[in-house]
Amino acid sequence: MRLIDLSRPLENTDYADPPGLGPKITYFAHQETAEQILSFFPGVSRDDLPGGEGWAVEQVTLSTHNGTHLDAPYHYHTTMDGGKRAITIDEVPLDWCIGRGVKLDFRALPDGYVVTPEDVVAEFERIGHDLQPGDIVLVNTAAAAHYGTPQYVPSGCGIGRAATNWMTERGMRVCGTDAWSWDAPFVHTAKKVAETGDASLIWEGHRAGMDRGYCHIEKLANLEQLPATGFEVQCFPVKIKGASAGWCRPVAIIRD
Repeated sequence: MRLIDLSRPLENTDYADPPGLGPKITYFAHQETAEQILSFFPGVSRDDLPGGEGWAVEQVTLSTHNGTHLDAPYHYHTTMDGGKRAITIDEVPLDWCIGRGVKLDFRALPDGYVVTPEDVVAEFERIGHDLQPGDIVLVNTAAAAHYGTPQYVPSGCGIGRAATNWMTERGMRVCGTDAWSWDAPFVHTAKKVAETGDASLIWEGHRAGMDRGYCHIEKLANLEQLPATGFEVQCFPVKIKGASAGWCRPVAIIRD
C-alpha cells in the first residue's frame, strides 16, 4: 500500500491566497515558554526544567478556507438541492469523504478556462472511467505548478456549473482541485462579466451546490503523482460547528 499526501501546509506565505486573506502563524520556541509551564507548578524554577526549556507552541489566525480544506454546501449558498437548507461542514456525511478516486488532467487548458460537460465527458472517455456514485473526482490544473509564487491564485482552469452538475447528477458528492478555487480565477471571470454583463458567471461552479449538494477540496497537492484511476481518497474535514469549511489532510491510497 502506498500513501500520497494531497495536502498543502498551513504556512506564512503571501502566495497561497489573495492578498490579505492568508493565515498568520506565530511560533513560540522552547526557550520562550518556560514561564507558561512554571505558572502551573508553584515553587518550581526554570532550573528544574530539562535544559530550562518550556514547550513549543504556535498561535494561528486563519480562516476555514486557508490551506487545503473541504468546502461544505453552506459555503456556496444558504440552500442546496433546489431549496433545502444547505448543510455545514459538521453535517457533511462521513461516507462522502472516502471513496474511489479518479483524476481528470486539465493541465493543458488555459488559465481562466471554464470546463464544460463536453470536456468532462471527453476526459472520462480518454481515461476509460465510468463515473459512479461515491467517486471522488480530483482535477489536475496548471495552477499546481505555480504554488508558492504570485502566479498561483490567478492560474488554472475552473469547473463550470454545468460540468459540476453533470458529475453530481451521476452521484459524485466530493471533488477537488489543486487550484485556489473550484471556479476559474476571479481575475479572468471579472473580465468576462464586464464584457457580457452576465453576473451568473460569478462563482458558477460553486453555485452548482444550489442545484445538488456537494463538497469540494481546494488547494490539493501532488496530483501529478496519481494515476488516472486505481486509488482511494480519504478527506475527512475538521469538525467545526456551523462552519462553511474545514481543514483537511486528504490522502490517496494506492493498494498493490
